[in-house]
Amino acid sequence: MTNKQWEKLLAVINGEIIDPLPVGFVIDSPWLPEWAGVSILDYFTSEEIWLEANLKAIRQFPEIMFLPGFWSEYGMCTEPSAFGAKCTWQQNDLPFAHKIIQDVSEINLLDLPNPTVDGLCPFVLKRLQHHQNRIEQSGHAIKFAVSRGPLNIASFLMGTTEFLLASRTDRNQIHKLLNLVTDFIVNWLQTQIKTFPSIDGLFILDDIVGFLGDADFQEIALPYLKKIFQTFDVSVKFFHNDAAGLICAPYLPEIGINLFNFGFEHTFAEMQQLTKNKVTLLGNIPPRDVLTGGTAEQVQQCVAETIAALPEKSRVILSCGGGLPGGVSTENINAFLSAVKA
Repeated sequence: MTNKQWEKLLAVINGEIIDPLPVGFVIDSPWLPEWAGVSILDYFTSEEIWLEANLKAIRQFPEIMFLPGFWSEYGMCTEPSAFGAKCTWQQNDLPFAHKIIQDVSEINLLDLPNPTVDGLCPFVLKRLQHHQNRIEQSGHAIKFAVSRGPLNIASFLMGTTEFLLASRTDRNQIHKLLNLVTDFIVNWLQTQIKTFPSIDGLFILDDIVGFLGDADFQEIALPYLKKIFQTFDVSVKFFHNDAAGLICAPYLPEIGINLFNFGFEHTFAEMQQLTKNKVTLLGNIPPRDVLTGGTAEQVQQCVAETIAALPEKSRVILSCGGGLPGGVSTENINAFLSAVKA
């Protein structure tokens, strides 16, 4: 992000109303390679292709806050790979991390990974180090430490269904796993912050919290999210969950989260009420059916209707309900921006 964008982001988080409303998108491998005209595998395996794709985006849309900005990622594989997960790569599909826990008893065999040497973590750091000068020469800075969340990583290590079932049948083992994963996440974030002193924000992504009811959220999600977000004294504490978000929303201020990217099924009004307007909200245009599949006119109409329905314009960043999906065209992004400025 540029310094100007960062200051705008902080102003919105602090409750200032920006006119026109700011626009931000979470961009990574589902959207960026295809839009930039490269394969997903080339995007992951070539640092130069990765950099040029990101530079192309910030040059094409300088008024948009791209979050977290120059995201050095390997799909869902980065964190599971540190635990030893096998990762499968396709030419033009997202990579997949295979589960490594076949039985809950195997949780006892896991060791705490070292993010400086294990899995793909060192590759994430080196990609940013190799291109830090060019990122800064473009007017941007590395502002976020990023990780998948504890339930997300645990579900890759076990399998989503298996993890959710075990959270009811073998809760002690699940707590053991989540404690281990959370310790790793804290170490991983600390490593990023130590490597890049410009970092002043956290970005944690965990859609699995959207599969929980209130009691389960309080038991197996809340304490671990609090540990992660409350360990660090940074200005921006950004959480992404574009699955069901009504359960977690009231707890976001308690956790320490001040920026939330939520799913399009929920309205700004619902989220502002549940968070008592203490959390900046990033959303909420339907990503697939409107932003990808709609016409430019439909995008403009949806954005205009969303703005008109806002009960409160403070702590709002217009976006889609989740990360920018594959297939979103330049035309539709420009239509989005036009509607915001109208």
